[in-house]
Amino acid sequence: MKRELNLKETQIAIKDVKDFFEVQLANNLNLTRISAPLFIRPETGLNDNLTGVEKAVSFDIRKYGINVEIVQSLAKWKRNALKEYGFDMYEGIYADMDAIRPDEELDYLHSVYVDQWDWELIIKKSDRNLDYLKQIVNKIYRVFKECELYINNLYPGCFEEKLPEQISFISTQELEDRYPNLSPKEREDAIVREYKAVFLIGIGHKLKSGLVHDFRSPDYDDWNLNGDILFYNPITDSCIELSSMGIRVDEDALMEQLNISGKTDRLKLKYHKDLLAKNLPYTVGGGIGQSRICMFFLERKHIGEVQSSIWTDEIVAKCKEHNIKLL
Repeated sequence: MKRELNLKETQIAIKDVKDFFEVQLANNLNLTRISAPLFIRPETGLNDNLTGVEKAVSFDIRKYGINVEIVQSLAKWKRNALKEYGFDMYEGIYADMDAIRPDEELDYLHSVYVDQWDWELIIKKSDRNLDYLKQIVNKIYRVFKECELYINNLYPGCFEEKLPEQISFISTQELEDRYPNLSPKEREDAIVREYKAVFLIGIGHKLKSGLVHDFRSPDYDDWNLNGDILFYNPITDSCIELSSMGIRVDEDALMEQLNISGKTDRLKLKYHKDLLAKNLPYTVGGGIGQSRICMFFLERKHIGEVQSSIWTDEIVAKCKEHNIKLL
């Protein structure tokens, strides 16, 4: 019978997971930790628009009449930082990022508060291909495997080995072809139940059905060269997304995706002007959810067991009913 950690032990284990994963991620991808902003000016175009419809939290620095937005992630900010800070080819950065996403629909996996490692790596334009993307995914997956071994050894008798030796790759179109009668979420659940760890490639473009698997903002990931790291979570018997990442748009992909999404008005923003003028490096990058990693490795049913956030009265009551202790 597995031993369960109490609340104090859980807090200590959360730090153990985060500290180990952070160091290994930096080592495997040649990343340097940098300071990250909590808020930025909206006119820079550097805030993450996520699927393109979420509204960032904004406020005025009243004494100076400056309007700023709380970050939703650092997808675009990091690419600009790599240039400004003078990083070289195959060098990268990562930040311990905190964000607020007020439009999130709250459930056992989604919170208004987001904590993740946001990372970005300079690459050559010739690296903008699927083979290179898979190399990066495999490097990140090794970090997950090493972290699982470390935590399981640190807390013997508490957790199971859940990850296979290798991560599998499948495209969103292959997934639709395989499960045409399922919804995108149901397809993800089905594929991870079979393979346990999957990188789902190509999120943003329409599929043969005329639908998209999921929406992505048009101005950071190349929709042909991006994807999500998905694991099977036996505690919830469902898919858990641990990372959204990809090779970033070049000037051609940017224009194509802005036209498709009807967002060409963004071309007036400095970030987009710099991209078209080739003033920014070609990069690959993504975000890796810290609380979700802890939820997965520490085998928790609800993300509120590993992070302190705000929940509805209904969610609190339901968790109490199922003996789930929210932080």
